Amino acid sequence: MTDVTVVIAGQAGQGVDTASELLARALVRSGYHVFSCPDVMSRIRGGHNFTAVRISDRPRLGSSGSTSLLLALDEASIALRRPDVMPGGIVVAPGKADTATTGETPVRVPTDKLAGDLGAPRAMANTVGLGALFGFIGHRLRPLLDLLDERFAAKGRDAVRLNQACARAGFKFVTPALARSCPCAVPALKKPARRLLLSGSHAIALGALYSGVQFFSGYPMSPATPIMEYLAGKQQRFGLLVEQAEDELAAINQVLGASYAGARAMTATSGGGFALMVEGLGLAGMAELPCVIVLAQRPGPATGFPTRTEQAELLFAISASGDDFPRFVFAPGSAEQAFGLTRRAFCLAEKYQVPAILLSDQFLSDSLWTVPDLSPAETLQTEDETARLWRNRPPLSYHRYSVTDDGVSPKLRPGVPNQTVRSIGSEHDEDGLQIESSSIRTRMHDKRMRKLSAMAQEVDLAASYPCDDAEHALVCFGSTLGPVREAVDLLRAERVNVNAVHLSELCPFPRESVVARLSACRHVITVENNSTGQLGRLLCRETRIAPEREVLKYDGRPFTGSELAEQLKKVMQ
Repeated sequence: MTDVTVVIAGQAGQGVDTASELLARALVRSGYHVFSCPDVMSRIRGGHNFTAVRISDRPRLGSSGSTSLLLALDEASIALRRPDVMPGGIVVAPGKADTATTGETPVRVPTDKLAGDLGAPRAMANTVGLGALFGFIGHRLRPLLDLLDERFAAKGRDAVRLNQACARAGFKFVTPALARSCPCAVPALKKPARRLLLSGSHAIALGALYSGVQFFSGYPMSPATPIMEYLAGKQQRFGLLVEQAEDELAAINQVLGASYAGARAMTATSGGGFALMVEGLGLAGMAELPCVIVLAQRPGPATGFPTRTEQAELLFAISASGDDFPRFVFAPGSAEQAFGLTRRAFCLAEKYQVPAILLSDQFLSDSLWTVPDLSPAETLQTEDETARLWRNRPPLSYHRYSVTDDGVSPKLRPGVPNQTVRSIGSEHDEDGLQIESSSIRTRMHDKRMRKLSAMAQEVDLAASYPCDDAEHALVCFGSTLGPVREAVDLLRAERVNVNAVHLSELCPFPRESVVARLSACRHVITVENNSTGQLGRLLCRETRIAPEREVLKYDGRPFTGSELAEQLKKVMQ
């Protein structure tokens, strides 16, 4: 079994992100499952950054917490990251090749000299180190050379040639004796499977494109910004309009304007931006305007920890805005789920004319995940098809907020001849005209809330792993899925009777499914990346099942499976 973690560490600006991405993509092309998690300081420039790249022959949804090989791009990274290196693991760093390579001393690779001998600029020394890394793990160099060709082709053939020459020089520097000192071989696979490597943000953006998104408006805010950046680069190809608004209030209102006009529209932000969008969220609820809002969580309040992770806005997303109105809240646990749940968000928001909120976080958004090839989404009914149904109806016969048995009124795009489409944020009658009548208010509020019954039938069941019943049940949501599943595997290997129940669709709450899965368990433990146990509180409110224990983490870092397993042993005792 292959399960190797390579950490590339250095100062901001030293190319940590580029080197780790090249490593991850090359090994995915070789057929391996890869999970890559960055750890970036919250400063624009400077500070220590590192990325842990986990390479395995089976799917992995989180970091291991133990480093097999550390590639340190500067001296400070050696001291900072050495404690995470497993017994027998090695540290590789630039320096003179005649430095001793035994015991606790790093293996030195003369990256600057090897690059200089080839006439390459000093910046390409990292490519030498990356080539050496492939030598240490015993993997063929061809996937890396092909990636360098693709990455630097726009800069000309000389840039490609120099980068490839630097990679070869680093690879050749690693002698068989040096390679044998590395405990983390990643051999070439005979029949590599075809897979994708996506960040959570890019998976969400792809899900939106496959859902036919036509308009995106947002204001940059980590960790949601990559969604806007990715979609902005696809505007011409997909007939999409991306607008960078002056602030989050403008962004949500532009999205609602586009939704009123008949476009599939979305925005993405983090906690502080979502707080500004709350009034617009209420407008979407009252005016029954479908939209998708990505809430990429990070530690707060205020600016908080901009480049760190947390799951502290679950209850905020479920209850934000004044009064009650139907909404969907999804929380994907992986990039593959992020793609699928984004499609569901668009589909269900349109079907029930409600806002759909997609809860992400920095861990999900910025990590790179191995996923299978993704298939296109189902085709949704378009406004043009609905408009054709109304072209031959009697003039002014359309009522935007017609009272129906299921609460869903026919939705028509403005501009259909002889029909008037109104939209309003005040309480209104069936035509969309403001009212003061208490009886009509009650009737219209009941109409909106009647959607909840059918919406609850749409929510997918809670997922159990690896079985439906166990003595101990670990209940989690969102991106804690991977670490919790790994912790379950570790504990079951020690004969602990435990399973995991993961929730990715939280509003409406899948009450019956959760009760059925937890009723056979003697002990319920919630696992969350927040300080107040928000999932536990929601679970108790919706099912009357109160967790006996909770494992909480709110230091801005995600769980690892091994760390979580150790904490759970103490809790279970």
